[in-house]
Amino acid sequence: MKLHTNELVKTSYSPEDITFLLKDLSNEQIESSIESREKSFQNGSHYAESLPIEYRPTAEYVKVYEQALKDSADHIAQLVGILTRRVRKFANTDDVVLVSLARAGSPIGILMKRYAKNFLKLNWPHFSISILRGKGIDEEAVKTIRELHPNSHIQFVDGWTGKGAIQNELTKSVQYLNEAYELRLNDDLAVLTDPGECATLFGTREDFLIPNACLNSTVSGLVSRTVLNDQLHHPGDYHGAKYYAELENEDVSNEFIDHISKRFSEQETSIKKLAAEFPITDTRTWRGMQEVEAIGKQFYKTIDISKVKPSVGETTRVLLRRKPYKILVRDTSHESVRHILQLSKEKNIPIEVVPELFYLAIGLIESEDLR
Repeated sequence: MKLHTNELVKTSYSPEDITFLLKDLSNEQIESSIESREKSFQNGSHYAESLPIEYRPTAEYVKVYEQALKDSADHIAQLVGILTRRVRKFANTDDVVLVSLARAGSPIGILMKRYAKNFLKLNWPHFSISILRGKGIDEEAVKTIRELHPNSHIQFVDGWTGKGAIQNELTKSVQYLNEAYELRLNDDLAVLTDPGECATLFGTREDFLIPNACLNSTVSGLVSRTVLNDQLHHPGDYHGAKYYAELENEDVSNEFIDHISKRFSEQETSIKKLAAEFPITDTRTWRGMQEVEAIGKQFYKTIDISKVKPSVGETTRVLLRRKPYKILVRDTSHESVRHILQLSKEKNIPIEVVPELFYLAIGLIESEDLR
């Protein structure tokens, strides 16, 4: 199987760290404003048909990111090590291929690859591919990886779980691909943090801010969100993405990876101890989804859980690129929601304190369907 490298999207990451199996759409004008995107969603358009405008990060966003990185670097390094060791045990083989889900999963996959190489002496290939809510995984990309690595354990990786929509998409896609092409995949998604309790492989189930949720492409290899638009997609194509060359001066993608990677050594003793104490996998309880459904009933006339964005990471992304009408927070004094309070104040979005909330924060998207 030959990769169509001339068509693959460019990235600021090193080829040694990652290969994005995404069609290059950098010359296509498919961005639109938050307002026009929200209107098109209400008229039935899929979110992956267009892209939000990728703005240059403001000084405030950068400050939030830098503070989050300072607060959590050691913790993230520890979680990456724990997760990588759990994946190794689960795979029960040294022959593992990491397949991160672009784009939140991409930096986590790179960190896992680096940890595996430096501390397990394993050189795991790492690809990043698209998965879309309501559309499923990029089948062409998965088939390419299986042809390149016919006998390897393929491990899907993401940054965190919200309510579990991507886990559901992965499960459906894996079932179909196994039945249609006998690809021998599993749907055990590996995530750094699983606050929705819907993944089986995770570093923690604590809801906290992973710094790369604060920025968009500038901490994700300058790669856009993934795109699936019938006017741009042809049979045999991978899903698409853009490279934002105009943001190269603001790019901190590799700095983020290097900053966390340097913490592995001092965390290694605790990583080994905690990884040994953890079971290899854990049960999916779907507690997060139960809360999302209850909140959907409370705030919207018609239950549409796609309007409810749970977890600190998802709430952050809602504030950065959607139009929320309200943010629910469990405890305003918790350090992981400081940036949420700041962004909400900047955007004049009301905060409601809900002490019994399962997640630390939930973003509610503006809709004509509000009660």
